Amino acid sequence: MNINEIRSQFPVLDQQVYGKPLVYLDNAATTQKPLCVIDRERDYYLHENCNIHRGVHYLSQKATEAYEHSRQTVADFIHAKETREIVFTRGTTESLNLLATSFEHLFINEGDKVLVTAMEHHSNLVPWQQMILRHHGQLLVVPMDDKGILDLNRYEELLKESPKIVSIAHISNVLGTINPVKQMVSMAHQYDIPVVIDGAQSIAHYPIDVQDLDCDFFVFSGHKMYSPMGIGCLYGKTEWLEKLPPYQFGGEMVDSVSFKTTTFNVLPFKFEAGTPNVGAALGLETAIQFLQGLDREEIGYHETQLLKSAIQQLSDIDGIRFVGEAEHRSGLVSFIIDGVHPYDVGTIIDKMGVAVRTGHHCAEPIMTHFGIPGTVRASFALYNTEDEVKLFVDAVKKASIMLR
Repeated sequence: MNINEIRSQFPVLDQQVYGKPLVYLDNAATTQKPLCVIDRERDYYLHENCNIHRGVHYLSQKATEAYEHSRQTVADFIHAKETREIVFTRGTTESLNLLATSFEHLFINEGDKVLVTAMEHHSNLVPWQQMILRHHGQLLVVPMDDKGILDLNRYEELLKESPKIVSIAHISNVLGTINPVKQMVSMAHQYDIPVVIDGAQSIAHYPIDVQDLDCDFFVFSGHKMYSPMGIGCLYGKTEWLEKLPPYQFGGEMVDSVSFKTTTFNVLPFKFEAGTPNVGAALGLETAIQFLQGLDREEIGYHETQLLKSAIQQLSDIDGIRFVGEAEHRSGLVSFIIDGVHPYDVGTIIDKMGVAVRTGHHCAEPIMTHFGIPGTVRASFALYNTEDEVKLFVDAVKKASIMLR
């Protein structure tokens, strides 16, 4: 894998920040976009811009064909059985809110339970929490140990309490833990419980096969896998999407409307109210094609090596504490330094050109578990280099000396 060639496709990386070369290590928050993605979205607005599906004129039909082709590309990318199992949304958060809202209307009764884990992003916690609170129910939580590994024995015990649905992160955005989601899906299905997988942090780094995972739902955001912001996907097995009621109303999701009643469109359109973000969907398709043009295994190896190198070099810093030390981890490292607030570290190394994320990373319960206010998080992508890792570590070392 030619990193220099790849980096040349990301012009945003070729700039200076405060007179220093930009070292962008905030990829778990959002990835940068290659020129092919930027050009595809720009080309849509230059030559194809039109509202889709119902128009009979040339531009509308052309845009519709391109949009639906992108849906097919997504379906193939995650190995869905058919395109109607792919619902376009604004991202992971909207996908999860769609599921929680629709699921509540049909399946949740007074006192029911929902099962999540102790390492969920707020987007995979709060929608389910608020849903269940409205019915005076209970949010069951799978605990984790101090390495950031879920307790699967406790998970099975909680499954026996008959939660209506399980919703779990594929990879923790704070700890980097890669959860055994295939095993967890299988365990839940033994109790006839549907499972949602939050794939926001896995979609860019590992091949996804929803049929192999046998998950009932899988959600992800495009902007974390080199595509534009404002586009994401909800995969759902056909039998589940057929059961669930619409999430929003109006526009494309209707079939027939009168003042007396309304009937709704077929899948996946009954979940896609209003004018869609066509340009971003085409950008998502191009991002997928960009990834498919690379060796995914080689990308995974490269990112893992960057992680190992960062951990090894950071370990020399006095008072450093890594948050999340599971054996199976993705390409991010979270840490704190004794006596130093994460925000101060992030602010100082930013002046050295290094972009990382600080705070609770929309996962406050994890911080409560570890008794800390937040972490410094560096997250890697396919365009990052060993030289950038060294610049990052050197910056952290300097910040540590300045702040202690």
